[in-house]
Amino acid sequence: MHDQFNMFLRFTDDYFINISGLKFYPCALTPTRFCLPALAALSLSSLLEQDFEEDPRAQGARGHRRSVSRGSYQLQAQMNRAVYDERPPGSLVPTSVAEASRAMAGDTTLSENYAFAGMHHIFDQHVDSAVPRLQFANDDKHLLACCSLDGTLSIMTLSPPPASVKVTLKGHGGPVTDFAWSLSNDIIVSTSLDGTLRIWNTEDGRCIREVRDPESSELLCCTFQPMNNNLTVVGNSKHHLQVVNISTGKKVKGGSSKLTGRVLSLSFDAPGRILWAGDDRGSIFSFLFDMATGKLTKAKRLVVSEGSSICSISARSWISREARDPSLLVNACVNKLLLYRVVDNEGTLQLKRSFPIQHGSQLVHSIFCPLMSFRQGACVVTGSEDACVYFFDVERNTKAIVNKLQGHGGPVLDVSFNCDESLLASADSTGMVIIWRREQK
Repeated sequence: MHDQFNMFLRFTDDYFINISGLKFYPCALTPTRFCLPALAALSLSSLLEQDFEEDPRAQGARGHRRSVSRGSYQLQAQMNRAVYDERPPGSLVPTSVAEASRAMAGDTTLSENYAFAGMHHIFDQHVDSAVPRLQFANDDKHLLACCSLDGTLSIMTLSPPPASVKVTLKGHGGPVTDFAWSLSNDIIVSTSLDGTLRIWNTEDGRCIREVRDPESSELLCCTFQPMNNNLTVVGNSKHHLQVVNISTGKKVKGGSSKLTGRVLSLSFDAPGRILWAGDDRGSIFSFLFDMATGKLTKAKRLVVSEGSSICSISARSWISREARDPSLLVNACVNKLLLYRVVDNEGTLQLKRSFPIQHGSQLVHSIFCPLMSFRQGACVVTGSEDACVYFFDVERNTKAIVNKLQGHGGPVLDVSFNCDESLLASADSTGMVIIWRREQK
């Protein structure tokens, strides 16, 4: 019976998720969170009404925290290729052949797969003020949010039709620079030039807590710690990076560091052990994150281009069955979209390739496509200062542009896919948010 079960597992699909030694074969794959939100669907909004100890170790039982293996990050690329059973719990493993998965996807090319039928909806509630960031909620098809330099954030819903603004988050005293959804989507944290980090209830729009920067500096970016959503990392205009416990509103001891310039972008790897931060002097720093204490340890520094702003960083454990190395996608105001390979467990970066885009000064962002590619090649999407959205195949050596969307009236600053890639959202410097609908095959 055991042999028959193993034969069934080998036959059914080419990917498995290894959780505490048990193999599960999902039908649809996303890079980091399939099944995990259900395991960690604790309500942060209710937790934030309580008092917590400042020590993050006290958060595990009551806060939004997931356990993670402490296996070496350096082994990821090797394990992606061969050593499946020794990967950390919760990790995704591609096999050497993916014929079953390709059959599921059909015979469409990558260009056909990312063809769009046109605009699904346009939101203009922030018109005349730039929308620097937007993002679909985690594992959601129809809920998304954006922030604006007009000082507000909007949570929008696309279903049931007609699409509408669900709630507007008001309270910041200056332009909103960045925001992030909690894993369970019940909390949004936002940063502003008014020097505050605000924590919002996404259902009713209430501001649960306001955390002022101790240096009274402008706050420019933020991100949740992926394994412990009680912790948020914030970057400011005085070159400082700080881990904040949003349950207490206090800084985490040892969770601070200084960069060479204004901190513009942040991204964790999927296990939450490495944090990359980019500044406006052209440097990307990697930090080792202590899961038990919240302490940051500076590890490596890469100068991409002296004096150029690192305005977007996105991390991915692996991109496709061909591109299995941990990767970083970077926008750096050098008229190129940059793809780096992560080569060791300290976050050292090695340039893999670049793609030409128009990007010299605006804070343009890019993303990996959320679904693992069942086809040859893999796609990344970026905004551009020429008012277009570009899709690139990272494995195509020539003519890497897969698609180009036109319709914005100004530089496209951010892009976001929903969880099944049926919709893409893009935002620009004029305050316009466009929802694009992918063609149905």
